[in-house]
Amino acid sequence: MTVKTEAPPVPAAMVRPPAANAKKSWTGLWFVLPFVAFYALFLVWPTFLGLYYSFTDKSLTGRAASWIGLDNWFEAFGDERAWNALWNTAEFTLYSTPPLVILSIIFALLVNRARRIGWFLRMAFFAPFVVPVSVVTMIWVWMYQPDGGLINHYLELLGLQNPDTNQIWVQGENGVAMWSVVITTVWWTLGFNFLLYLAALQTIDPAVYEASSIDGANWWQQLWRITLPLLNRTTAMVIVLQLIASLRIFDQMYIMTGGGPNRESEVAIHYIYIAGFEGFRIGYASALSYVLFVLILIISIFQFRLFSRKED
Repeated sequence: MTVKTEAPPVPAAMVRPPAANAKKSWTGLWFVLPFVAFYALFLVWPTFLGLYYSFTDKSLTGRAASWIGLDNWFEAFGDERAWNALWNTAEFTLYSTPPLVILSIIFALLVNRARRIGWFLRMAFFAPFVVPVSVVTMIWVWMYQPDGGLINHYLELLGLQNPDTNQIWVQGENGVAMWSVVITTVWWTLGFNFLLYLAALQTIDPAVYEASSIDGANWWQQLWRITLPLLNRTTAMVIVLQLIASLRIFDQMYIMTGGGPNRESEVAIHYIYIAGFEGFRIGYASALSYVLFVLILIISIFQFRLFSRKED
C-alpha cells in the first residue's frame, strides 16, 4: 500500500512577485554593460567608420575628406601590388596550415600515450605559444644569421652546406624568406592546436578502444577508424581558425623580412599598413582591408559548410 504525501505549502513571504523577478533580470545587464561599451567603441564603431572611409579620400595629412564613391575599390581590384600581396598571403597560408594541423595531431597522440612525462611534454609544446612575437622573431633571426647562425652552423657540421657560401635565410630569394617565416610560425603557434587536439583526445571514452581491441583491431586501425573520425569536429575548427590566422599574417613577417626581398614576402596586411600609414591614404587602406575581410569571410563560410556536409 502506497501513501501519497503532498508537499508543504510555500509561505507567502518566500514567493516573489513578478516585478521583483523582472528587476533581478535587468540587474545582470549592468555587469555586461562595460564590455558592451568597450566592444562598441573599439570594434563596432571602427568597423563602420572604416567602411565609410573606404568610400572617401580620407588622408592622414589632415585635409578634409570628400566622398569619391567606389574609386578606392576599383583601384584596389586593379592594383597589381595588392594582388601580389594577396598571393603571398595565400602562399604562406598554403605552406603553414598543413604542418600546423598534421604535427598537432601527431604530438597530441604521442603526449596522450605518454603518461609519466605527459605534463612536461604539454608544457614544452605549449610554452612557445605564450612567448611574445618580438621575442620569437629575435630568437629566430639570430638562428637564421648567415655568419654564426645556429642553423647554418649545424648544416656545415652535417656537410649539407659549403662554409664559404652560407645560406641566406631571412632575406633569401626564391621563396627562402617565406619558408623561414613559415618555420618560425609553426614552431611558435603549434602549441595552441596541439592543446585543442589533446583536450579532444581525452574526451574519447577508453571503452571504445577496449571494445575494438576485443574485436581484433590494432593501433593503426583504431587510429583511422576511431580516433581520427571522432576528431573531425576539432579538425574542422582547427583548420578554420588556422586559415583565418594565416590570412591575417603580419607581425612575424613584418619584423623578420620587412616584406623583402623584392616584395617576395609582402603580405596583404603589410601592404594595407604601407598604404595607410606610409602613404597616408586611409581611405584606400580601408578599401583594401575590406577586400581582405570579404575574402576571409567567404573562405570561412565555405569551410563551415564543407565540414558540416561531411558530418551529415
